Amino acid sequence: MTRGPLLDLFEASLLGRAAEPALDLGPAGGPVETLTFGEIEARSDRMARALGARGLRPGDRLVAQLANRVELLDLFLACLKLGVIFVPVNVLYREREVGHIVGDAEPVAVATTPDLAGLVPPGTPAWNVDELAGEAARLSATAAPVIPRKDRHSRGPSQETERPQVIAQGDPRFTRVGTRDDSPAAIVYTSGTTGRAKGAVLTHGNLAANARTLVEAWRITAADRYLAVLPLFHVHGLGNGVCSWLASGCRMRLAPRFEHDRAEALFEEFRPTLFFGVPTVYVRLLDLKDSAARQIGERMRLFVSGSAPLPAPVFEAFRAKFGHAILERYGMTETLMTIGNPYDGERRPGTVGRPLPGVDVRIVGPDGRDVAEGETGQLLVRGPAVFEGYWRQPEATAAAFADGWFRTGDLGARSADGTVTLRGRASELIISGGFNVYPREIEDVLLEQPGVREAAVVGARDERRGERPVAFFAGDADQAALEAACRRQLASFKVPTAFVRLEALPRNALGKVQKHLLRR
Repeated sequence: MTRGPLLDLFEASLLGRAAEPALDLGPAGGPVETLTFGEIEARSDRMARALGARGLRPGDRLVAQLANRVELLDLFLACLKLGVIFVPVNVLYREREVGHIVGDAEPVAVATTPDLAGLVPPGTPAWNVDELAGEAARLSATAAPVIPRKDRHSRGPSQETERPQVIAQGDPRFTRVGTRDDSPAAIVYTSGTTGRAKGAVLTHGNLAANARTLVEAWRITAADRYLAVLPLFHVHGLGNGVCSWLASGCRMRLAPRFEHDRAEALFEEFRPTLFFGVPTVYVRLLDLKDSAARQIGERMRLFVSGSAPLPAPVFEAFRAKFGHAILERYGMTETLMTIGNPYDGERRPGTVGRPLPGVDVRIVGPDGRDVAEGETGQLLVRGPAVFEGYWRQPEATAAAFADGWFRTGDLGARSADGTVTLRGRASELIISGGFNVYPREIEDVLLEQPGVREAAVVGARDERRGERPVAFFAGDADQAALEAACRRQLASFKVPTAFVRLEALPRNALGKVQKHLLRR
């Protein structure tokens, strides 16, 4: 078994550009720490030793519930080097959500911070990431190489793996475990509109193919300066942002999060040429003064938007204010990036562009046949970045594919020149501020509350967040009590912005709730 393509891709930067500045850390207006690519490589080697010393082996899962910080990057790279499957988790998730992911992925441990450790269910170790970092630093002084040997484990999608084994004192550089294109690299949790979240298994090959495509399509080079404000627990921030950074060798500023009141200072300090955002971020950037927007635009090479549809009025207002046409693209956790507006040429507001190199797209009707030009149907995609399946859910995996094509669940139409326009979702998924919100999950919480007979959640259009969840219920429950229950059990972005009491929910003759009537 040979070293996998993802680490090979990254090593052009981590080893080939070892002395070059790689990463700036710190919030706007505060002290900034700069690390070279060589220091990033060394840090992840040390973290790999620390994880190995705690017993992690190829095929094991490690959950990381962390905000944007360098240790999250250390853990991600260390897992790739160990053959461990990295499982990022939203820091806004609460016990219910964390418990489901931990129960499904069955990780060896959850790497987190003391304030979040209480969310980890009993029986699963919660590892303090600061203590891990301290162990990694201590182990570096007496590091021994890790020599892989073949061993068979029942570790999910992996078949034959290589088990790291620490030997006697010697060369301090960490020896990576061999991986293949189809070796699982990460499990990122997503779901449809019903049931619990499913873990999408992304392989080393998926992530490498996606990074190569984006670096080429968006002309990302070592001369770029990438401002990273998106959360790294999300596939947008990790699979697109981090992987493109390491593949290209550009310089990245990692902000703890996007802060509207500090955005101008952050752009001025770092002076980026490349920026990835969700529509909500671009709406907030429109609040900047015209003079600041003009200066930011003069230095910027490319703004990219994704994770939710970008409203055409926002596109036009941003172009007028910043002097840039935002490049909107389309992808999913399961597929990474599949479609995008062109780097050169017209970027049409309201469209997501054409299939990226190596990606095939079909638009089909209910009968599974391709629809005519301009007609609406469901998008099917295939390509090297499309995942191989859901973690331990063969039936869900089989249902997600049709003759090798992944069913996205999104509706769209294609024009004569191949440009795709999204027409909504076949499912009931709500995307709020770039985050997926699944109505069934909120409905389950509401139905557990005293005084709730029926409950349904739908998405309402929102100028800033794209969509927001609104709850309808029948019963005599108090709205304030329902909101409090949701805040206790759900991430803040999932809490409905309104609770509407009805005598009864509208249903059809078969008893199914007619959500389209609620949306009106």
